[in-house]
Order: sequence, then C-alpha cells, then structure tokens
Amino acid sequence: MTFEYRKVERMIKGVANHNRLRILEYLEKNPEQSVAGISEKLKMGYENASDHIRKLAITGLVMKRNDGPSVLHKLTPRGKSILMFCKTLV
Repeated sequence: MTFEYRKVERMIKGVANHNRLRILEYLEKNPEQSVAGISEKLKMGYENASDHIRKLAITGLVMKRNDGPSVLHKLTPRGKSILMFCKTLV
C-alpha cells in the first residue's frame, strides 16, 4: 500500500488558511452551527464564511446536516484530528 500524497495535500490545503482554522476551532467548541452563526460569531462576511466552510467540507473536515430550512455544520472525526495536529505545531 502506498502513501496517498494527494489526499494529504488536499487536507493540508483545506486548512491552509487562518480563517478555516478559526472555523474548525469554533466548531470544535460549538458543534452544529449555521453559516450565519459562524460568520456572525467569527466576525467575517457571510459569503467568505460560506466559501471557507465549503472548502472544509470538500476536504472532509466538516460535515453538513439539513435541519429543516437550515444547514448545520460540525467537525468530522478527521477534522478533529487535523485540528489537534495543527494545535501541536504552535
């Protein structure tokens, strides 16, 4: 079995932004949040937050759940692991 470098590259690119790391940390402490709630709490524009969350979801670090008209976001187990790893770097 070979090491999957492209998969690792995709995950690293997924967190290679300070706002995405802020979102991961916020979702760790406050799971099941909407884009509006995340953008308000982290003081970033809605479109900006939505784009970052979309990228985190594509890389498998955040999952979405429909709750009626709302979409709620939370960390995946991989997202939790990546966040823990990132915290060891500083």
